[in-house]
Amino acid sequence: MDYKKHGDSIYARIDRGDEVISCILDICKKEHILSATYSGIGGCGDVTVATLVPEDNSFIPHNKTGLLEMISLNGDISADDNDEIYSHAHAMFSYLGEDGDLKFLGGHLTKAVISYTGEIVINPVKDGVIRRQYDDVTGITVWKL
Repeated sequence: MDYKKHGDSIYARIDRGDEVISCILDICKKEHILSATYSGIGGCGDVTVATLVPEDNSFIPHNKTGLLEMISLNGDISADDNDEIYSHAHAMFSYLGEDGDLKFLGGHLTKAVISYTGEIVINPVKDGVIRRQYDDVTGITVWKL
């Protein structure tokens, strides 16, 4: 992984074998970023996305290996009251199915390992921090605005 700042944004190249979310979190820790949004594209070989089951606040994981194009990655970084940062991301991947048709896999991103390259843009929040809080209604942590 390598990255460079241009203006207020950070441009990151994620290399073969690197895991996308951990690289984004590493960059944010190194740059002391507590809140940001990010987006990206890339080629992956091992991904896990998940679907939320609201009734028990659990996730159903969906794992896929092979040649996967990360056609869309969108996420955010937010901090708890102790300045521990968290990532929340959703992604969409395309791949060639066994029938020769193009297939898609998307959801809450928990893992994406790069097989070729990943290109990620991180946009830090200016003049403030977006924090996280537990929401009794949904049973998940949400932005504390």
